[in-house]
Amino acid sequence: MGEAELNTSAHELVIRSVLYFYGGAADQPLAIQIADDISLAWNAAKGQVKIRGELYDVRFTIEGHYQPDLKPASVWHNTDPRLNFFRVEEFSLHDISSVDGLGCNTGYFKLGNLLHHSTTAAHEYGHTLGLDHPKYLDIRGKGQPGIMYPRGTLCDPEFQYDPAAQAGGPGGTLNPFKRKVLESDIAGLRLSRLSFDQRSLSILGEFSSFYHPKHEAVK
Repeated sequence: MGEAELNTSAHELVIRSVLYFYGGAADQPLAIQIADDISLAWNAAKGQVKIRGELYDVRFTIEGHYQPDLKPASVWHNTDPRLNFFRVEEFSLHDISSVDGLGCNTGYFKLGNLLHHSTTAAHEYGHTLGLDHPKYLDIRGKGQPGIMYPRGTLCDPEFQYDPAAQAGGPGGTLNPFKRKVLESDIAGLRLSRLSFDQRSLSILGEFSSFYHPKHEAVK
């Protein structure tokens, strides 16, 4: 989820999101790393959008903060569209990182998915802005996979875990480290349809406002 500001003098559409991380595997360096990973990925696309007949550069400003003492009520009652809340733990019952729907501001991240500048956080951020996985997950012959393609996607060999593997077999699906935010991902946000208030502000996404308890392994 984020707040979009239309800066007519600079011809920029600035999307601001502030990410708060809590949970046993979160800390401030990780919070900064995740925010930087998301910012770098989404700004690398050098997106543009035409609004009211004028062309604007799309810029993402992402902040990351560690908040170990986050109270559930702070999530439930938050009304600031810039704020997003994610629990980070080493263990997840679903063995993946996920957010609470398309266009949301909360989720549960598995630490192992986030390390070494993975694209997982950038992918999940796309969900918070309203993007779904593409319908067709066999993109062999179509080159660079966009950021919203999920694990398991069939792709050209150079984007697989193992370029020598047979498509669909062990090592023969999309390596998530090789996804990128493309112009088509920016287009999917439908930014030209945003409605701005008198302060030139608009909102991307909605409040899911769910505080996640820690997952415990089933014994």
